[in-house]
Amino acid sequence: MREPVPDEHEDADVLVTWANPPELVADAARRLPRLRWVQTLSAGPDVALAAGFADDVVISSGRSLHDETVAEHTLMLILATVRRLPEALAAQREHRWAGEMAAAQADPATDGHWTLSGAHVVLWGFGSIAERLAPMLGALGARVTGVAGSAGTRGGYDVVGPDGLAGLLPGTDLLVSLLPSVPSTRHALDAAVLAKLPTHARFVNAGRGSTVDETALVDALRSGRLAGAALDVMETEPLPADSPLWDCPNLVLTPHVAGGRPRGAAGFLANQIGAWLREGSSGLRNVVRAGSPGRSTTSGS
Repeated sequence: MREPVPDEHEDADVLVTWANPPELVADAARRLPRLRWVQTLSAGPDVALAAGFADDVVISSGRSLHDETVAEHTLMLILATVRRLPEALAAQREHRWAGEMAAAQADPATDGHWTLSGAHVVLWGFGSIAERLAPMLGALGARVTGVAGSAGTRGGYDVVGPDGLAGLLPGTDLLVSLLPSVPSTRHALDAAVLAKLPTHARFVNAGRGSTVDETALVDALRSGRLAGAALDVMETEPLPADSPLWDCPNLVLTPHVAGGRPRGAAGFLANQIGAWLREGSSGLRNVVRAGSPGRSTTSGS
């Protein structure tokens, strides 16, 4: 939806959002005083959380609706950077046979840098998308370690807490960010993190653009301190025409299309609404903000 909520719906109790511009979600927060629940179909609820909804409004996310497509797209970005797709495409535009790629791959010094087989992949933000992606990487021979809010084992994979990331970085061949956009993750990938990665390492971001210090990333790629990167999300979207990311070497860009469309949204919403009517917010899945005590969240209030 690219237009404000119509005036005749200002008495709504529930709002469902999907790919709405932040300014329109904030407009709904101001104009819909009876709202009790906001259901976003995005995996990341950052727009809804930042919109200014009253404290007693419950907010739930669309976690799980994008797992398949985001995992597939992330795998594509990973393979694109590992297999040097930007170099091949640049040579194609020049009508040039890039023989140097074959020579570089055959060089004993780069053994292991052109393949996921034997690579150590760190999934930073180990949620449902990472649980979908990890077996794909494992099937190609990668060793996967997760980083999440708490340490443990998830889906059969070792997961460290936030304090464990620094110890993983020197032995990381590929760092994949699936982090959400929250205050604590702003510019989580910065110059200090990049400096801990080996120079042959590569970085992929399919989470949120705000989690990356783009100036530090461009500097690392241009200087050769990072071998390559691929981004589906940027801090400013659409990406401005004068952004240095466009012309950065060894960088793959896609225009925030990993999720595309929530899969199974109709069934998910039917279940959510049914749970809301029967049990109120206690029956909802993916609640990211429970709402402060206030108005009842059961049917008929």
